[in-house]
Amino acid sequence: MPGSENPKPISKYSELRQDIVSGDWVVIATGRARRPNDFIVAAKAGKNKDDKDCPFEKLEDSALLIITRGNEHFADLWQAGAKAKDWFIEVIPNKFPAFTPRQLCPSVAVEGVYRQIGGVGFHEVIVMRPHDRSIALMSVEEVTLLVTAYRERFKTLKPEQCVQYVSVIHNHGPESGASIVHPHSQLIAIPVIPPDVFKSLAGSLRYFTERQACVHCAMIEYEARTKLRVIFENEKFIAFAPYASRAAFEIRIFPKSHRADFENIPEEDLKPFAQALQRTLAVLYHGLKNPSYNFFIHTAPTDGGRYAHYHWHLEILPKTSIWGGFEFGTGIEISTIAPEDAAAFLRSVKLPPLRQREP
Repeated sequence: MPGSENPKPISKYSELRQDIVSGDWVVIATGRARRPNDFIVAAKAGKNKDDKDCPFEKLEDSALLIITRGNEHFADLWQAGAKAKDWFIEVIPNKFPAFTPRQLCPSVAVEGVYRQIGGVGFHEVIVMRPHDRSIALMSVEEVTLLVTAYRERFKTLKPEQCVQYVSVIHNHGPESGASIVHPHSQLIAIPVIPPDVFKSLAGSLRYFTERQACVHCAMIEYEARTKLRVIFENEKFIAFAPYASRAAFEIRIFPKSHRADFENIPEEDLKPFAQALQRTLAVLYHGLKNPSYNFFIHTAPTDGGRYAHYHWHLEILPKTSIWGGFEFGTGIEISTIAPEDAAAFLRSVKLPPLRQREP
């Protein structure tokens, strides 16, 4: 991307600024701007506890995708017609986006020794219909509709010219950053490869170059064989506590078949993936009394590069502690329970039967 001297920050949109030392990109979300005084008192999460005040209670005219319990997909409300009243998942544009579509892809702007690009991309909200029922309390069939929505939006946004990476995230609970209690995920398509993903790709490529094998496949084979850290397993997916867990009760869910791209998950694998996700979140919910957590999907970028060495997966990070000076100063995270003990505890959690409830 060509560079140009531009000492003034982009004010109308968000922008990505590159750390001159690490090379990492950070987002300055001017489109979601807050005043300095807004940070003095921490905002209390858990807004909209009453469903009558919840902004996600009704189907939006701006819906990009609607999925009903009958698993019918509608791109627009006018296509859905009367059937839209049975919606279970809707995907809508974020009203306060960190990234916004534009006609031209961003070019690098230079301010002295610094570099930045405009925050071009897409920011969507994936809303589940039940107001007071988290993913942990949904049926496998319902969670299958959710992961289907993830896949459909991935497929739609992957070909976009300015997009290099598509990220799905889900925040649950006060400590996770969730500002609305109504269950919802977010999909963010951005014009750069995120630092954490870049490091994951580099590690995967390094292992492949040295051993001509997928590092994640090697992890899956070892964990499935030893069972020390396995929390849940079915024919298609495995969930385990990573050997070097960054946080207490961290969980990763992998497909057993090697695939770099999440959006290429076969139709027959959607329900097994949903089962693995629902089960792991359920044992966290009942075992740790509904902790806050974040989960996100790591997948190959969409920039046209060669990533056959990579293996997509979903990571769940419960908010069981707060970073202190050591973590911030070194980047080394401290987990206060051995992954083997965390997995053993979660395997022992007795789950109550799920009732089939209408949204």
